[in-house]
Amino acid sequence: MDRLDAMRLYTRIVERRSFTLAANDMEVPRSTVTKVIHQMERRLGVRLLQRTTRVVRPTLDGEAYYRRCLAILDDIEDAEGAFSGALPTGTLRIEVQGTLARHFLMPGLPEFFAQYPQIEIAMSESDRWVDIVQEGVDCVLRYGHLRDSELVARQVAMLEHVTCATPAYLEQYGLPTNLDELAAHRMVGIRSITSGNVNPLHFTVGATTQTVVLPAAISVTGTESYLTAIRLGLGLAQVPRFHIEEDLKSGALVPLLADMPPPPMPVSLVYQRSRQLSPRVRVFMDWAAKRFEQANAAPPD
Repeated sequence: MDRLDAMRLYTRIVERRSFTLAANDMEVPRSTVTKVIHQMERRLGVRLLQRTTRVVRPTLDGEAYYRRCLAILDDIEDAEGAFSGALPTGTLRIEVQGTLARHFLMPGLPEFFAQYPQIEIAMSESDRWVDIVQEGVDCVLRYGHLRDSELVARQVAMLEHVTCATPAYLEQYGLPTNLDELAAHRMVGIRSITSGNVNPLHFTVGATTQTVVLPAAISVTGTESYLTAIRLGLGLAQVPRFHIEEDLKSGALVPLLADMPPPPMPVSLVYQRSRQLSPRVRVFMDWAAKRFEQANAAPPD
């Protein structure tokens, strides 16, 4: 293995915190990984990695070497692409919120692959907060306000939300015209995976946002179950408009309290602050941002 490939292998070990996972990612035997790292440490004259039975972590020297390797590898990829006119290549590992990907990104993937035929996308779906470095992910597509972290977030959209319910539910509980009348209602609850708490409803009243918590006959953590419960008339709810556009058009769901809508929620692409973006990550993020821009600019049917 030449020095550049050894650097690529080393950076993957640091990011995955595992010899075995790095070996799988790079498609080399586990024994090769051990041999390459021993040779690298002997050549440099320093200990790069601290190995335990559970995890692999860089030493201080190893962390400094990791950052130098990233800069070198990214510079080489940029330089070769600039002089050869080569398109970005390699596997792009992304983590997405599934409904966002299916609605906004996946319909445009044929166009993306036609433009960048040498990029392969390994996409995982989850609503949880992933550790980008630990899990070897290049970027994450996330909906909602983001926690403070060492990551960089590139906001690509603000999604309109709608308070809604089925006609059958409104026939039973009445049509609310103000927040006080919500006391007679119940909601479908969406529960946080991390805290276990049911999210309140949010309403924009003038320049302020007011929260309301209603009894919930059912609370769920998954988007599809949430939408199903709403459509079954199990309570009122607040949903991104793109999820229920057809339901609103057909009358299967009725918009409520339109003069005090829920605040829009951001959609962001998230990536490591410490790592210079590779060409394949840059072109994907630029393409994804354009997809959301086009979708939000499209006139309603």
